[in-house]
Amino acid sequence: MNINATLLGQAITFAILVWFTMRFVWPPIMKAMQDRARRIADGLAAAEQGQQKFNQAEKEYEARVNEGRQQAAGIVAQAHKQGVEMIEAAKDAARDEGNRMIEAAKHEIGREREQAREQLKQQVAVLALAGAEQILMREVDRKAHSDLLAKISGGL
Repeated sequence: MNINATLLGQAITFAILVWFTMRFVWPPIMKAMQDRARRIADGLAAAEQGQQKFNQAEKEYEARVNEGRQQAAGIVAQAHKQGVEMIEAAKDAARDEGNRMIEAAKHEIGREREQAREQLKQQVAVLALAGAEQILMREVDRKAHSDLLAKISGGL
């Protein structure tokens, strides 16, 4: 019957071991496991939050890039518009300068035409006086007078 007493001693020792383990060993192990589970949960939450922040930052980046592209397109369009306006202004200035030059040329032509008329009048007057002088110098003969006038009018 020695086995029963040994078995009873082992059962009591096992019960004391279980009580000791439950009382002193198990709580720190459970606390360590809970701490580790909490840290893992916090890490997963932080990773999820980081992913959300990353997605938000990526969306903000895309929005800013699109905004920058739109601004660049606006600047290019504005520069193109200013270029067209400058070209139109230059065309208008050239057109005005051309019109001014045409008016100046017309005025110069008119002045030269008047000057030529004045010279022609003077030459006609000189020729008329020369013809009259020749007529007076010759005898007053109708036939000679007609010939002289024909000669003078043929010279003009």
